[in-house]
Amino acid sequence: MKYRNCIKLMTGIALASLALAGCSSHSSTVNTDSNGKTELTAWAWDPNFNIKALEVAEDFYESEYPGKIDLEIIENAQDDIVQKLNTALSSGVTKGLPNIVLIEDYRAQSFLDAYPDSFFPVTDFINADDFASYKIESSSIDGENYAIPFDTGVTGLYIRKDLLEKAGHTIDDVTNVTWQQLQSVGEDILDKTGTKLFSSDTNFGPMLRGQMQSSGSWYTKEDGTTPYIEDNKALREALQNIKSFYDAGLVNIHNNWSEMLKAFNTGVVAAVPSGNWITPSIMAEESQSGDWTVVPWPRQSLSQSVNASNLGGASIYILNIDGKEAAADFVSKTFGSSVDFYEDLLSEVSALGTYLPVMDTDAYDVEVEYFGGEKIYEQFADWSIEVPAVNYGKNTYAFEDIVVNALSDYLAGKDLDSVLENAQEQAESQVK
Repeated sequence: MKYRNCIKLMTGIALASLALAGCSSHSSTVNTDSNGKTELTAWAWDPNFNIKALEVAEDFYESEYPGKIDLEIIENAQDDIVQKLNTALSSGVTKGLPNIVLIEDYRAQSFLDAYPDSFFPVTDFINADDFASYKIESSSIDGENYAIPFDTGVTGLYIRKDLLEKAGHTIDDVTNVTWQQLQSVGEDILDKTGTKLFSSDTNFGPMLRGQMQSSGSWYTKEDGTTPYIEDNKALREALQNIKSFYDAGLVNIHNNWSEMLKAFNTGVVAAVPSGNWITPSIMAEESQSGDWTVVPWPRQSLSQSVNASNLGGASIYILNIDGKEAAADFVSKTFGSSVDFYEDLLSEVSALGTYLPVMDTDAYDVEVEYFGGEKIYEQFADWSIEVPAVNYGKNTYAFEDIVVNALSDYLAGKDLDSVLENAQEQAESQVK
């Protein structure tokens, strides 16, 4: 196993293909090492989560199928992976591309649509019914699966039990509630303790996405292409909820990731509405052990809305280059089909996958001392099954930029109908 950072030696689009080659010793031709193992390369971000998960996967695969592969894991920032893939695939350059690459679910459709022959279909390597439907939706085109689903971004509302109690509330008062009901509790917490409810940057993108998906809605219609902004009831309510929380003084504004962590680690806010990947960051503040609980994601007032949603998450793709069969075999026999592997993954990385057969075991039946002995992994696993599937399409972030600007105008006092109408026109213009 080899793991290294990909050092940026050059910048600029014109030199990007050379940079690709410089960051990997492999070409598109399969190599074998002195022991006869197939040499594979993987690109991923986050050494403490995604890269660690790949390391666990290689160790597991080696123990079950010894002597087959030698995996080199190269750390790249997510934005760098996006840029390098787009540069290489648009030019047809495969030299220096990895065999395995992690792609965020929100971005997947843009790659599959733009480069339909560049990714190796894995339909025959996995049973799609074994995974949460919303993960399969994001990585499939015309019934063909192009990724082995990995982590879930299933959401929850992390909230301080001690502050709830000081405000005269119990956990039941924030369990399976609407955003409006949560706001009422938040106002009591602010009044009794002086603590704001949650923190956000001025983007508010995650809050928009999390609320919409809980209602089975997105920035586009079901085709994943047609802008769905002006008449989108879930989006409209999300904007109204955010403004209501903002106007009530319940939102702490942060400027970067470290300020967000500081907000809940130092008691500036009482709650964190987020994907389950935030758990280690909350647990990092040892002095608050026992103070936190996790309850279901708040739902919207719409009849179809549920107390479950998703934020983030990624899946594992195989490039359609030499070595694809070996890469698909490795990923499918770990992330794609092994309960034992997912038990190792939870133990070593605290990572929740979306492989449903794990639900039939006691893998998630773990009491987490920090959360007062609650079985939070079991809770998240249960909620992940309830997440509505939506078609993220290929324009999630482009449309979100438009909506965030509309939200800024709305927070500043402009009429909601007019800002949504304008946002719809901008989105339609963008896809013409």
